[in-house]
Amino acid sequence: MQFSTRYILLFSTALCLISSSMLSIAAVGLRDRQELNKVLDKKKSVLQACRLMKPTDRFSAEEVEAIFQNIEPKVLDLTTGTYAEGVDPKIFDPAKAPIAPAPKNSAQIMNMATQVLVYHVMKEGQLDMLVLPIYGKGLWGTLYGYMAVDADATTVEGITYYDHKETPGLGGEVDNSRWKGLWPGRKVFDEAGQVALKVTKGPAGPVDQDPHRVDGLSGATITSRGVTNMLQFWFGPNGYGPYLEQFRKNGSVQS
Repeated sequence: MQFSTRYILLFSTALCLISSSMLSIAAVGLRDRQELNKVLDKKKSVLQACRLMKPTDRFSAEEVEAIFQNIEPKVLDLTTGTYAEGVDPKIFDPAKAPIAPAPKNSAQIMNMATQVLVYHVMKEGQLDMLVLPIYGKGLWGTLYGYMAVDADATTVEGITYYDHKETPGLGGEVDNSRWKGLWPGRKVFDEAGQVALKVTKGPAGPVDQDPHRVDGLSGATITSRGVTNMLQFWFGPNGYGPYLEQFRKNGSVQS
C-alpha cells in the first residue's frame, strides 16, 4: 500500500506532537519526585562524608531520614562567618542563594554563593562533627563534594564527592573507597592555624607522622592538585576559615 507525501508528512507531524506531549507530561509529573531524589542523594552524600553510611549501603529514604534526626542543618553566611539570621535551613535552597564574585583563587571558582548549607552532626546532644560543602575545578570540570571535620574544627572525619567529570580509573578515583579511607584523622590546619592539608604527589606517611598530606591519585596530577586547591580556598579566609576559627577558640559560633 502506498501513501501520498502529504499523508506521510501529516502522520509524521502528528506522531512527533503526540510523543513530545507525552514526554512533557511525564517530565512535569515526575518533577517533584526528581527533586525529592536530588535532596535524598545529597543527604546520602552527607552521611557518607561523616561515615554514617557506606557507598555500598542501600538505605531507604526512611532510613536516611531516621539517621538525619541527629543532624542539624545550618545556613552559614560566608561574609560574616556566622549563621544567617532569618533564614530557615529546612526550606533553604542552596541553588537560590545570593551569588557574589569569588576572590581570585587557584580552585578556579569564579562566582560563589554567600550563603551555604552546613550540617551539625550531633551525638548525645553534643556536637560531634561538622559537614561542609566543597567544590572546585578538576581536570574536566567542577568536583562537588562534602568534607566532615571533628568538633575540634581541624581533624578530618571523611570526604566524599557526589558529582564530577573526572576520568574513570584516574581522576575518577576520588570515588574510590580506599583513597577516601586515607583522609580520616588528617589535620586541616597546622599549629599556626594555616591551611596545611593537601594531596601530595606519591604516597603520604601514616596519619600520626604525616597529618597534613594524603596520597596523590596515580596518573591524575591535575585532579589531585584540584582537590588541594579547593581545600586551600574553602578552608581559607574566604571560605570556612573564620567560621572554623570560632569553633577552635570558643567551641561554638558566636552570633
